[in-house]
Amino acid sequence: MGVDFGREPRRRLRAPDWVFWLAALGGPVAVTAVLVHYSQQTQRDYVFIYLGLVAVVGVLRGLWPALTCAGISFLLVDYFFVPPVGTWTIADEQDIVNLIAFLVTAGLVGLLASRRRRALLAAQALTRQLSESNTELVRLNQQHAEAATAALRLARSEQQITALNETDRLRRELLANVSHELRTPLGTILTESTDASSAQLGAEAERRLETIAVEARRLKALVDDMLDMTVIEGGALHLELEPLVLGDAISAGADRLKRTAPGRAVVWDPAASAVEVLADWDRLGQIFDNLLSNADRFAPPDTSIKIAVARQEPGLIVVRVIDRGPGVPVELRGRIFERFFHSDVDAAEKTGGIGLGLAIVRGLVEAHAGTVALEDTGDEPGATFRFTLPEAPSQA
Repeated sequence: MGVDFGREPRRRLRAPDWVFWLAALGGPVAVTAVLVHYSQQTQRDYVFIYLGLVAVVGVLRGLWPALTCAGISFLLVDYFFVPPVGTWTIADEQDIVNLIAFLVTAGLVGLLASRRRRALLAAQALTRQLSESNTELVRLNQQHAEAATAALRLARSEQQITALNETDRLRRELLANVSHELRTPLGTILTESTDASSAQLGAEAERRLETIAVEARRLKALVDDMLDMTVIEGGALHLELEPLVLGDAISAGADRLKRTAPGRAVVWDPAASAVEVLADWDRLGQIFDNLLSNADRFAPPDTSIKIAVARQEPGLIVVRVIDRGPGVPVELRGRIFERFFHSDVDAAEKTGGIGLGLAIVRGLVEAHAGTVALEDTGDEPGATFRFTLPEAPSQA
């Protein structure tokens, strides 16, 4: 820790050098101008005034201005105060001794004053250095404390991330294991219920078996969705990419929707859809099934679902699935591709599975190096889901 030396001393205003030299040269003249008007009885004490002036100059500026002030004082004292007055001649030997003693004393005073000044300057410089060092130590201590705090936060974040990753891994493993174990009994239920329904049974028994088969198919679809989501999130999705005619996939998807929703029409342009994309046939069919099923669930019964195909970006084919339903509220548009997301309509009608359909669509589209989004239709009713697929390389 640094030692607090308090605030840095306020720097004094430093006069220019010529001011001190002016004092060294003019000070003795001013003192002499004052002393010549006093009586001879006080002239014995003039030497102390000159010595004081020499000491002040030495403290403020140093040795050489002090010596200069002493020399001028010696000459002025000899001329104005030592008999014969008005000449540089000295009649009395005692006066010579006194003047020499004055000159030596003035020199010593100037020397001591200049040394005092150098010591004072050195002390001030040392104080500034200590203050700067203390400030630097405080800054370094603060930086060290901040770095230690940041390292602690980072370590805690890494621990939390590791724990979350481990929890997520265990969750995916549990989901995959449970889903996988559910497939076998579901397959058996479907097989037995459909085979038994074709036998010679009563109408009531056949109706109940058909209900079992329908619910088993619905449960199987949910299990398949959970397995697909686990595979996508685990990065284990395998795609068999090949050039496919997009119109064939759209037609097959429309036919599958027709079997579950006979009254729903799917409108699309075969000419615009006669483009080849690089995709996995089964996974592309799954994308269309989920989007068409989502549109069928929300669109009014007397409306059609439109599929539009365009080449709007180099090397990418843009597909839009458009319905005339109520659309998606603005506050929910950022969440519809999340896992297990349900809209208010799903909650009210208790439909829509477990909310994995659009999350699976996003995972499959991104696995094809594409993007999927909900487009803003403005004031138009309905929802438009837009996704892209890579165009197959030309065979030419």
